[in-house]
Amino acid sequence: MLENTQIAIDVQNVQKVYKLYNKPSDRMKDAFGLLKKNPPKKHYALQDVNLQIKKGETVGIIGTNGSGKSTILKIITGVLNPTAGEVKVDGRISALLELGAGFNMEYNGIENVYLNGTMMGFSEKEIEEKLPAILEFADIGDYVYQPCKTYSSGMFVRLAFAVAINIEPEILIVDEALSVGDVFFQAKCYHKFEEFKKLGKTIVFVSHDLSSVSKYCDRVYLLNQGKLLGEGKPKEMIDAYKKVLVGQYEDVEEVTDEGSEGSPTSSPRPEGLNPELLEYGTKQGEIVECYITDDRGVRSNSILKNSDFTIHMKVKFYEDIKAPIFAYTIKNVIGVEITGTNTMVEKAFLDSAKAGDVKEITFTQNMSLQGGEYLLSLGLTGYDGDVFEVYHRLYDVVNITVISDKNTVGYFDMNARIAVKNI
Repeated sequence: MLENTQIAIDVQNVQKVYKLYNKPSDRMKDAFGLLKKNPPKKHYALQDVNLQIKKGETVGIIGTNGSGKSTILKIITGVLNPTAGEVKVDGRISALLELGAGFNMEYNGIENVYLNGTMMGFSEKEIEEKLPAILEFADIGDYVYQPCKTYSSGMFVRLAFAVAINIEPEILIVDEALSVGDVFFQAKCYHKFEEFKKLGKTIVFVSHDLSSVSKYCDRVYLLNQGKLLGEGKPKEMIDAYKKVLVGQYEDVEEVTDEGSEGSPTSSPRPEGLNPELLEYGTKQGEIVECYITDDRGVRSNSILKNSDFTIHMKVKFYEDIKAPIFAYTIKNVIGVEITGTNTMVEKAFLDSAKAGDVKEITFTQNMSLQGGEYLLSLGLTGYDGDVFEVYHRLYDVVNITVISDKNTVGYFDMNARIAVKNI
């Protein structure tokens, strides 16, 4: 257990229950104890959720829509009261929960800055000192003098985020706000995240952008249908979240006698694969072999930058599958997906597979990634009518080492052709 002085946010056994009435009048009857028939149904938005967030951490909360992510943030910030449980917060919170939350639509931008600042406990003089920095960050020009009801959603979030991060909070809480606005504003926001992390601020971050969660978060909590499924390193929780998305979370929780995760009916894995790979699927078809070859056709996980290489996967089908999709993804070591493709996107294979078929799929391309270590994931998926099905997935199945004597900026080398001329 952490010392209290180390904890910024402590959530203990929190529940949030909503009553669902058959008709509006039942709500009033219930308030006066007159509702004898058709009692309301109880909806548990949160069930016995426990979180501990240390000071200086950047913590992500992920989960499907309706999992309770926004509800727990609203309880932490005091917007909602829990039905049961306790929340303790040590530090000044600045929260960006919803677009325009706390804004008066009839006020202009300047007036809303003062309104929000006052609600956060600042004096008029303190707000006035911070106003230039807020307006510079928001960068919405003369619209700041117009009523907020004339703003676009992008302007709302620019101004709201500018207020949230320029009031010197000790804890910053952000809920799905950074996907709004142009790429320059998003870059500015993430740069501010980096500054906050360096300053030792606490950040709680809810987003469906798993790459950002993987890049910025120290730990991640995973919620599903109001329950906390787990917490841990970003990569681990993102992998678990992907299982939740396809309804196969429980399938991979079973442990074999050897202690490895996977379905009890899984076939023995091919040699040379990551022993800690994540594997799941319905197994109507199965990836039974995979490997990489270099530009000479030699099996190798070490690939020279700017040379061709091929990803091989062999798939065995146990049932008929209409239009299976074969896919690969390459991630860096912290789990950020960098590139990938599939046969549907490439329009390379649109046929059906029959039970008993065995197919070999190859993806050949030029290696333009920078030198370093990467992880390869493979997938066999498809659609049963309108329902997306995962037949077999292997995450982080093998490593790829890119060998390079020239690394440029970022993940990819654009192989620029440079000319310098006298004029």
